[in-house]
Amino acid sequence: MNRPSRLASPVVELRQYTLKPGQRETLIALFDREFVETQEATGMTVIGQFRDLDRPDMFVWLRGFEDMEARKDALSAFYGGPIWAAHRDAANATMIDSDNVLLLKPAWRGAAFDLSDLQRPTAAEAESMNYGRRLPGFVEISIHHLQRGAEAGFAGRFEAAAVPLLAADGTRLLGAFVSEHSENTFPRLPVRAAENVFVIVAGFDDGDAHAGRRAALAASPAWRAIHEALQAASTKPAETLRLTPTARSLLR
Repeated sequence: MNRPSRLASPVVELRQYTLKPGQRETLIALFDREFVETQEATGMTVIGQFRDLDRPDMFVWLRGFEDMEARKDALSAFYGGPIWAAHRDAANATMIDSDNVLLLKPAWRGAAFDLSDLQRPTAAEAESMNYGRRLPGFVEISIHHLQRGAEAGFAGRFEAAAVPLLAADGTRLLGAFVSEHSENTFPRLPVRAAENVFVIVAGFDDGDAHAGRRAALAASPAWRAIHEALQAASTKPAETLRLTPTARSLLR
């Protein structure tokens, strides 16, 4: 099968797993060793895997697909294949819940992830270099729950007004997404179909850079106006995920 596009995100799953206490490192080791190349061999792209800094029992990851039909084919191949059969019991044994999943699409043309120049270390390289928790990189994912129908208009405003502010601030906008409301083509894996979200994914060199740039934005009247508009269009408080990449995360 041909390697999927490194743009990799016409369709994206944002997956948040609640794990049993103390089991995150066990799942990360298994995932990074067994579930990266084997998922990508079916036609999907494993975009990023992360530790949540504020929730020690959460594992957050992203994967991308060319379209909804490709998603069906890739997930059917992987979850019906020998690798998942061999390791699913060990993976499932770490988990309390794996159904917190948002199905997303780019918020505007050019808002998808661009992974074209990124390389992940092999499993052997990651182990030999003892990457573990010391890997550089920090990712913030902001999930805004919007009123139905508000996402397209707000995405346009965010692209026009907020993206230049982020660039001037030094924040790397890695991607921006809205809910993909197409029918779930692989119902064996549930998604939060009723959600209507606008999702911002931003990258920073490290946690200190993240804190400094967020403080600078908070002091900007233009940014505060955008934030207030987001709040006005929202149905509940935003979720902010502060994440560090695993050794083999492509996105960081």
